[in-house]
Amino acid sequence: MNKLLKYGFYILFLTTLLPAQTNKPTLVVYAYDSFTASWGPAPKVKKAFEKVCGCNLEFVSTSSAIGALRKIQLEGANTKADILLGLDKSSANIAKKTGLFMQHHIDTSKLDLPISWNDKEFLPYDYGYFAFVYDSDKTKKVPNSFEELIAMPKDFKIIIQDPRSSTPGLGLMLWIKKIYEEKASEYWKKLSPYILTITKGWSEAYGLFLKGEADMVLSYTTSPAYHIIAENKTNYKTADFKEGHYGQIEVSAILKSSQHKKLAKEFLEFTISEAFANIIPTTNWSYPVMKTKNGLPKGFYSLHVPSKMLLIDDETIQKHRKEYLNEWLNSIKK
Repeated sequence: MNKLLKYGFYILFLTTLLPAQTNKPTLVVYAYDSFTASWGPAPKVKKAFEKVCGCNLEFVSTSSAIGALRKIQLEGANTKADILLGLDKSSANIAKKTGLFMQHHIDTSKLDLPISWNDKEFLPYDYGYFAFVYDSDKTKKVPNSFEELIAMPKDFKIIIQDPRSSTPGLGLMLWIKKIYEEKASEYWKKLSPYILTITKGWSEAYGLFLKGEADMVLSYTTSPAYHIIAENKTNYKTADFKEGHYGQIEVSAILKSSQHKKLAKEFLEFTISEAFANIIPTTNWSYPVMKTKNGLPKGFYSLHVPSKMLLIDDETIQKHRKEYLNEWLNSIKK
């Protein structure tokens, strides 16, 4: 009899406890693979946000942020995504045209960015500058401009990413367009022989570079900070291009179809908090959009910081994006 009573109380306990655990709402964030990786920001962001949200935070990984957008478009009304995270300022214009995202209504007056911010749908959470990374132990002669790059010996090779599927790839295309304007096609034709391969995303490209497949890889001015802080290596550096460096501002936005809009807004507000800003430098290896009491890790202070962030305005990108892509495709054909 006592055993039956104990069993009954045990069942009662489970039936009252389990609903309490499962009633927590789950907020789903689609993001690119290096953000969601075990070494990326996602695990720490999940832990920090779940402490204050009374929810479960779930990250869904894709090879790139543009890939995440495509996934949402394919899923349509059946998408589980509440938030898309990881597009940059340039590719956010692609997302805006879909009409899938809502205004965030968040105060951006305290953002610490190289430019002013007034986007009503997409909220920035980190930023950086595109650059070519090289290993100074292996590469002694380094190009310090786009012109010097196409004057390198023919066996000098670089790895870049596809602008159709990768934000760094899109950034390079716009970087070259910003500098060369109507002569961008001519430059791509000259650069093409130096391109070892064009990868779908950043992770694949950087992995090939670390294996010694190429002399330089398209990445960020902050990439060496990872090697300095995490590996105690100072041989990875960035080529400082005289023309300037194109900027990347990464953003997130709430889907109109989200069933957890209030919670989604809380998450976006969290991405511009000091807690989030302290996570970003040594997980996403970028600059946070908020100043913090802790400041940046020591490894960041030895990095090259471009004096100016090169950008093409949103309206121009939106108007000419297909034209730029076709120009790029036709120019790199061998």
